[in-house]
Amino acid sequence: MLTIGITGGVGSGKSEVLSFLEKEYGAVCIRTDLVARSLISAGGRCFDETAALFGPEVIGEDGEFDRSRIAEIVFREKEKLEKLNSITHPAVKEEVKSLIRKAEKEGKKYLFLESALLLEEKYDEICDELWYVYAEAGVREQRLMSGRGYSAEKIRSIMANQLSEEVFSEACDFILDNSGTFEETKKKIIEKMSGYNK
Repeated sequence: MLTIGITGGVGSGKSEVLSFLEKEYGAVCIRTDLVARSLISAGGRCFDETAALFGPEVIGEDGEFDRSRIAEIVFREKEKLEKLNSITHPAVKEEVKSLIRKAEKEGKKYLFLESALLLEEKYDEICDELWYVYAEAGVREQRLMSGRGYSAEKIRSIMANQLSEEVFSEACDFILDNSGTFEETKKKIIEKMSGYNK
């Protein structure tokens, strides 16, 4: 099984790329943000520790965390963010490794692991190859404003906390430019994937 790590800045279009790979190639796609979300959901292995960190005021009536409240807190209090990361990141990595083993046992051909922290959390060590989904900053800003309703200030803040294009480009084996239309991007993906079957 070929395990490929996918990373890129916010708004670069990683989700769209993964959806295409799932649909077109039957690839297993693991999204670390969704793994983290399941681990801090009610009954998840990180729920109690996270609840102890933030207190009952961040738990909604449904018994789940109010993620927007947590986001506000960690944005203001960096030490809480560090503590949350120390709770969730090791557990996420363990779960990811377990999902990779499961996919291998099932005889899957391709597995894509998507993480904004692919390099920082050293996920590159468990991948055969790394892809960097790139999009020009202006394109990303436009997508985030229209698609997610983010303010320019929020976008700048998120981008400032991510690794630079240079770091991503140097670390990754394949740069997928997704600045244009997705039809153009699809052609690049098809060309790249066809190379694995040679």
